[in-house]
Amino acid sequence: MPVQSAKYYMTKRLLKFCLLLLMIGIIPARTYAQFENFKDSVVQLIGVVMSADSLKALPGATVMVKGERRGVVANDQGVFSIVVLKGDVLQFSFVGYTDVEKKIPADIVGNQYSLLQLMAIDTNKFIPTLVLQARPTREQFERDFVDRNFKDDAMAIAMKNNDEKTLKRLMKTLPRNAQEMTNYNLTQQAKSMYYTGQAPPQNIFNPFAWNEFIKAWKRGDFKNNSDNN
Repeated sequence: MPVQSAKYYMTKRLLKFCLLLLMIGIIPARTYAQFENFKDSVVQLIGVVMSADSLKALPGATVMVKGERRGVVANDQGVFSIVVLKGDVLQFSFVGYTDVEKKIPADIVGNQYSLLQLMAIDTNKFIPTLVLQARPTREQFERDFVDRNFKDDAMAIAMKNNDEKTLKRLMKTLPRNAQEMTNYNLTQQAKSMYYTGQAPPQNIFNPFAWNEFIKAWKRGDFKNNSDNN
């Protein structure tokens, strides 16, 4: 091989080797810089979702990262935790409340951030449209107001159901349930087994029973019962 060709060959290999060393040194540095930038943009967000009017926690509130299929649900105290990037937009939603969007500041110092998000009740979803119309005359208004049939509320219905007369009427008409029938049968069996092998006593020959009967007759107990019936 000529000397000139050998020098050219060695120079070419030396340039390739230097270029390889340069790439080995540059690529890790660039990768490390990108990793450091990404690491600095990651934020651990811890927040609480509460109602704006009563400052009560909203358990089960949904927190989603806008544009991504990623999010969390608040716990029983309305607390949530999620990993986001600086500059991300969070979407808060809860049944009966107006949806809220919150942008994470891009100039956060560090990798932790706390947030208290208040949500207002969406009254448009629950209150129907109310149209007020005046009555033509005062007499018509009074007539309609008197003839108006207002339905009982839950308290009035509960008071009627727990009325003493209603309970007595139900006790006479309703059949016994399984537990009452079981107790009745067990009681009858116990009474029958108590006098097994002997004749049960007859109160017609019991002087104490006759004494109580006479006292009741004098008091008029039987008369009162017949009058009530």
